[in-house]
Amino acid sequence: MSAVLRARHDVRFAVLPPLALYAHLPWCVRKCPYCDFNSHEKGDALPEREYVAALVADLEGLLPSVWGRRAGSVFIGGGTPSLFSPESIDALLAALRARVPLEPGAEVTLEANPGTAEAGRFRGYRDAGVNRLSLGIQSFDDGRLASLGRIHSADEARRAIEMAQDAFDNVNLDLMYGLPGQTVSEARKEIAEAVRWGTTHLSAYQLTIEPNTVFFSKPPALPSHDEAADMQLAVEEMLAAAGFEHYETSAFARPGRRCRHNLNYWEFGDYLGLGAGAHGKVSYAERVTRHERPKPPREYMAQAGALKESVIASRELPFEFMLNALRLVQGVPSKLFEERTGLPAAAVARRLSTAREKGLLEDDPLRIRPTPRGQLFLNELLQLFLD
Repeated sequence: MSAVLRARHDVRFAVLPPLALYAHLPWCVRKCPYCDFNSHEKGDALPEREYVAALVADLEGLLPSVWGRRAGSVFIGGGTPSLFSPESIDALLAALRARVPLEPGAEVTLEANPGTAEAGRFRGYRDAGVNRLSLGIQSFDDGRLASLGRIHSADEARRAIEMAQDAFDNVNLDLMYGLPGQTVSEARKEIAEAVRWGTTHLSAYQLTIEPNTVFFSKPPALPSHDEAADMQLAVEEMLAAAGFEHYETSAFARPGRRCRHNLNYWEFGDYLGLGAGAHGKVSYAERVTRHERPKPPREYMAQAGALKESVIASRELPFEFMLNALRLVQGVPSKLFEERTGLPAAAVARRLSTAREKGLLEDDPLRIRPTPRGQLFLNELLQLFLD
């Protein structure tokens, strides 16, 4: 048996990967027709106290797996986390900090919907310890927002940005392009307005039709493939000209303002996933595991702390690592593969060589970085790392 094959079965960590915390708050005012996340329309009053208690119980069950480790970031996602009161977010963050020490200056992000934005709530989140706000703007056009099923108007989006910038110095705007009926010039206009707000981070996603969504069963008329490609190129060119770094497939940041929490995912770090339907990844000295929670919120709260855990087979780790790392425009240092998978570099040496021969990876032994062709044909590149 070759050394490469033997290495597939030998996971060994000298130092465990960085750790992050993710908490999923699954409720929203109305489910968007394109959304395939685990989100649920809230109906009556939210069970905030009960749900926060379940999140804390969740974390306590995972503590033995991360004793002695610090978290570098916290991300509260959804759903629409800004439906929860500042008091509930404060209680949650206090409980997290009491159980898992945070690194000095840890990034703490909360997702918010402009339709639920209030200046007082934003200040309350800041006082609770949130230091980065992510606003789901999606569009500055009322017609486009209506086609996406969003509950806010363009003017509400603008007011939400003003309130967010009054409370936080680190604000992300989520935008979408390739929307029903959208032209390239209209997409450029959207990006231009986003740039004018001067926020620290922009996430620009092409609308895709996912299974188990309303749009999947009733697909809208979307721009052609060529039009969507032109929109993507316009996004990248305009944001580069405005001083944003394009560091991940859909992420653009001012210098020094990359999302540390998401970088931890893409660099194959560890994270505890708390909440209904949440997923997590934890490394031990000789194995890497994943865990997941029940998706229905009521079932989750009734079984607080229950989870399914599985060990990632060593033969699957190269693909898992590359699936994340190759989303990064600049790639990752070659040594990161060993550090984050616990496998020797020999486990992927042949595949890296093949990818470079095919022109999918840059010819740089110190860095695993996709070429422009590799970015364009990412699925072909990833296929090389499947067992």
